[in-house]
Amino acid sequence: MDIGDALTDMWRSVLLFVPKALAFLAILLVGYLIARVVRKLVDALLTRVGFDRAVRRSGIGERLDRSRYDASDILARLAYYAILLFALQLAFGIWGPNPISDLISAVVGWLPKAFIAIVILVVATAIASAVRDLIGGALGGLSYGRLIATVVWVFIVGLGVIAALNQVGIATTVTQPVLVAVLATVAGILIVGVGGGLIRPMQGRWERWLDRVATESAVIRERAQAYQAEKAAAEQRRVDEAAEAERSRTEAARVEAARAEAQRREAAARADIDRAETTVISTEAEQTQVIPRPEEAHIVPGMREPTPAQGLPVAGAQPPAADEPAATATAERGRGKPSVADPASPAEREAEQTQVIRPQDSKEA
Repeated sequence: MDIGDALTDMWRSVLLFVPKALAFLAILLVGYLIARVVRKLVDALLTRVGFDRAVRRSGIGERLDRSRYDASDILARLAYYAILLFALQLAFGIWGPNPISDLISAVVGWLPKAFIAIVILVVATAIASAVRDLIGGALGGLSYGRLIATVVWVFIVGLGVIAALNQVGIATTVTQPVLVAVLATVAGILIVGVGGGLIRPMQGRWERWLDRVATESAVIRERAQAYQAEKAAAEQRRVDEAAEAERSRTEAARVEAARAEAQRREAAARADIDRAETTVISTEAEQTQVIPRPEEAHIVPGMREPTPAQGLPVAGAQPPAADEPAATATAERGRGKPSVADPASPAEREAEQTQVIRPQDSKEA
C-alpha cells in the first residue's frame, strides 16, 4: 500500500513537472526570438536618427572607438538582455516563488534606471563639449582661455556623473557629500580670493591681473569691432555685386530691345522699297503702248503683207528656177529684198517698222 502511494505521488509529480518544463522552454525560446528582433530594430533606429554622431560629438565616442561596439550597438544589446531577463523572470515564475526569480526581478527593475543614467551622462557630456568649444572660441586669444574651457567641461561632466549615479542608486551616500564638498570648495575659493585682495601681496597680484584683464578686454573689443566691420563690408560687397548684376541685366535687355527694334525697322523699310518697286514695274507695264510706224499704218495689226521672202506667191512674179536658188537669193538681197535663206529678215523687218513709245515719249511728242 505504501509503495503504491509512493508511485502514485511520483507519477503525479512527473505529470505536474512536464507541462511546467515545456512552458519554461517555450517562454525562453519565444523571449530569445523577440530579443533578437528587438536588438536589430533598436540598432537600426538609433543609427537612422544619428545617435552615434551625437555621442561622437559629445566626446564619449573617442573612448568608444577602442571598443568593438559603438553607442547604438551597446544600447541595442542592453535592450536584448533586458528582454531576455523579462523572459527568464516569466519562465522562472512558473515554478513559483524562488530566489532566482527575486534576483531577476531586482535586475529588471534596475534596467530602466541604468538606461536613464546613460542618457543623462551622454547629454551632460554633449553640453560640456559644446560649452568648452564656445568658451575656447571666445577666449582663444587669451593664454588662460583653454584652461577655463577645460575646467568648465570637467565641472559639467562631474555634475552629469553625480546625477547618473544618483539615478541608478549607486553610492548615493558618497556622491551627495562629494557634490556638496565641490560646491563648498568653489565658494570658499571665491570668498578667500576676493577677501585676499585686501592683503598687500594680493593687491599687487590683483593689479597685475586687472591690468591684464583690461588689456585682454581691449584686444577682445578690437577684434569684435574688426569682425563687425568686416561683416558689414562683406554685406555691402554683396549688395553692390547684386546691384551691378541687376544693372548688367538691365543694360543687356535694353541693348537687345534696341537691336530688335532696328531689325524691325530695317525689315519694314525693305518691305516698303519692295512694294514701291513692284508698284512702279506694274504701272510701267500697264502704261506701255506699241505704236506702228507711219508707213505701216495702213496694215491691220496682226497681219502682214505677204512678201516673196515668206514663200507666198505675188502677182506677176515668176518662181525661181529649181536649179538657181542660190543665185536668186543673192539677187534679191542685192535688190534689197529679203531672202528665203535668211530666217531673221522678217523679225528684223518687223522690229524696224515697229516703234515702242512709253508714256514719257508720247508726252514729249
